[in-house]
Amino acid sequence: MDHDNGVPEMTDEQKRRDQLLRAEGSVEQDAAPRIEVSEHDGNVRVDIADDAVVRPGLPDELDPRPARDD
Repeated sequence: MDHDNGVPEMTDEQKRRDQLLRAEGSVEQDAAPRIEVSEHDGNVRVDIADDAVVRPGLPDELDPRPARDD
């Protein structure tokens, strides 16, 4: 939907990218997708992308929990 100024509204993905790249010092890689969503047999699965530069949690060397063998 267009705003009164004739500029089309951004999609959710465009808004996300714009917000992530607005910070000083941000780079294109900051806006890269970090999750992969899939659906199997009615179940939704959210995984961290293998190539995600930013990952949730502490870096392995700072995590006080014992390492897991997956």
